Amino acid sequence: MALPLLRRALCATLLASFAAGAQAGLPTYELTIRDGHFEPSTIEVPARQRFKIVVHNAGSGPTEFESTPLRVEKVLSPGVTSFVVIHPLKPGRYPFFDEFHLDLPQGEIVAK
Repeated sequence: MALPLLRRALCATLLASFAAGAQAGLPTYELTIRDGHFEPSTIEVPARQRFKIVVHNAGSGPTEFESTPLRVEKVLSPGVTSFVVIHPLKPGRYPFFDEFHLDLPQGEIVAK
């Protein structure tokens, strides 16, 4: 009885460390959102390569990193940091915005 439980625990540990290692190798870009303003407003990435964006909410209210063409949406409370992984992109421009601040300029990802 203890052996199957030990096997399951070992498999879970191996899978978790593999997943963490796979994410660690991704090119990573930092994005700070402060009350609807993006810093930086443009992120340049290599085309046809997965990447990760670490999003920081440095504002006083909730914020959202959203992109319709990328099919990604991430809501963050004040002071929260999270991330999104973006699939490989064709060369082009991909806008993103904060749905809580639609009156402010959008940001964009430029894949080259």
